[in-house]
Amino acid sequence: MNLALWLHRNALAHGDRPAVALGTQVVLDYRGLAHAACGFADWARGQGVAAGDRVGLFMDNAPDYLVALWGLWWLGAVVVPMNARLHGREAAWILGQCGARACVLDARHADELAPHAPPGLALWRDLSAPPAATLERPVERREDDAAWLFYTSGTTGRPKGVTLTQRNLRWAAMAYVATVQQVAAGDVCLHPAPLSHGSGMYHLPYVMNAGVNVIPASRGLDETEFFALAAHWRNASCFAAPTIVKRLADHVRRSGTPVQGLATIVYGGAPMYLADLEAARAVLGPHLAQIYGQGESPMTITVLPGSVIEDRAHPRWRERMASVGLAQPMVELSIRDAEGRELPAGGIGEVCVRGEVVMAGYWQAPEATAATLREGWLWTGDIGRLDDEGFLTLLDRSKDLVISGGNNVYPREVEEVLLTHPAVAEASVIGRPDPEWGESLVAYVVARRGVDAAALDAHCLAHIARYKRPKAYRFVDALPKNNYGKVLKTELRAAEAARGDESR
Repeated sequence: MNLALWLHRNALAHGDRPAVALGTQVVLDYRGLAHAACGFADWARGQGVAAGDRVGLFMDNAPDYLVALWGLWWLGAVVVPMNARLHGREAAWILGQCGARACVLDARHADELAPHAPPGLALWRDLSAPPAATLERPVERREDDAAWLFYTSGTTGRPKGVTLTQRNLRWAAMAYVATVQQVAAGDVCLHPAPLSHGSGMYHLPYVMNAGVNVIPASRGLDETEFFALAAHWRNASCFAAPTIVKRLADHVRRSGTPVQGLATIVYGGAPMYLADLEAARAVLGPHLAQIYGQGESPMTITVLPGSVIEDRAHPRWRERMASVGLAQPMVELSIRDAEGRELPAGGIGEVCVRGEVVMAGYWQAPEATAATLREGWLWTGDIGRLDDEGFLTLLDRSKDLVISGGNNVYPREVEEVLLTHPAVAEASVIGRPDPEWGESLVAYVVARRGVDAAALDAHCLAHIARYKRPKAYRFVDALPKNNYGKVLKTELRAAEAARGDESR
């Protein structure tokens, strides 16, 4: 089944309903979006694109983005959405690696990509195409045909192309309406986050159920605009990385902006520390839900629904808030040791998942695929534990585990403690070689003036075991992050290594 059948169906049954808006203005209803997508498909076909061909999307959020995406699916092509903040050289590498036939760009990104574009790549800047005279059915696709080639963030090296099939994307959309929140015709999804990643994935259930996808006029996150759009459209939801949630909460706290028209902010994509969650809930109100997933199982491993977040009377409420919730119904979850044995409740090991939403594999990377998909299970690279009620708590990425004096130390646990200090805004903890202990911990901290290493050391000693506390504190103005808001611990490790003997 081709996903574009959702759009075709809504054009026939709900043609007059709004489909895409820019700010407060409806740009396309469902009939208009379907005709524009069908027209773009005809035009792209005339440019030589066929079913199964890869076509990049390197654009800022815009209505044309959705026209191109659905038009490419309409003709059976594979979309390769790329983060708009990538350097042209990085985007060119992705397009070359996947053998893309063409790339759809806006003017800004055309200028950035052109000097680096692979030979033979067609650059499409003009999306204008005549509307389809008749609304033809989308090209037939099989369940296992690729639909979306998602490139990982590449925090530890070159990104890998995650192959997501028609089946994967359909079940991901079903997972949203089954466990995150229901979507009815006319419900709204705001897109302050890039359509190339989580926000784009979450636009799917809104097309499936004839909702409205609203792109801010700013094409990104402007806090004042965000709350004005929620108030205008009503029953508005969005996907947000934890950094966005913090910005929205800070804005409400500073400005006193009333929170109106907001349904749910679904956060994920990076750790949301308990201190940040409680601070956000205090000002944003009962409008938060969490998901845990990764590109290889997009947005679909666990969910911490709003009903659990709001159940403050529960005796284990704080433990639940520190978790990433329960397995979504489309997947099976397991904690396994290095030999692949399933661990009982409370056991610490690698998070493994299997189900209809797990990727087909990495694009043209059989060795990486074989290392990650084993006997039907996706090995996520995340370390965690399941409690006896099925709640999953993430401890860290497996590569971030620090072994100090023979003891396993999970940096996230230390970061959680540091963030409970009132002077600490951000913290990231890494390991460094230590001649006595094998490894020791170093905390990079963004903090207000007046706090020093001694104060933070005392704070850690009051909350965690002595062997877990950092041996050194580095006070910085900002933590290095990638385009998705994830802290680049590789850069912190490089900075620490460059200090040499000074780091002791």
